[in-house]
Amino acid sequence: MSKSNYALSAPRSILEAARRAAKRDGVSLNQFINTALAEKVATLETETVFTRRAARADRARFLDVLERLGRDPPQPGDELS
Repeated sequence: MSKSNYALSAPRSILEAARRAAKRDGVSLNQFINTALAEKVATLETETVFTRRAARADRARFLDVLERLGRDPPQPGDELS
């Protein structure tokens, strides 16, 4: 994996909160920011995948499957409260 540098300009309050969180997690600020960035990128990419899949979805088929499979009561612990 190649590395690069980026001069981050962040509001002081966010930087201080990140420092506290990194200390709480027992990692360096650099590691904390890298992990946070990776998590955000992964979230956005996952959202894109699900949006594309949803665009291909067949709602009528989905409802048909639910109708056929939804006849049994929920398993214990799976009930909606």
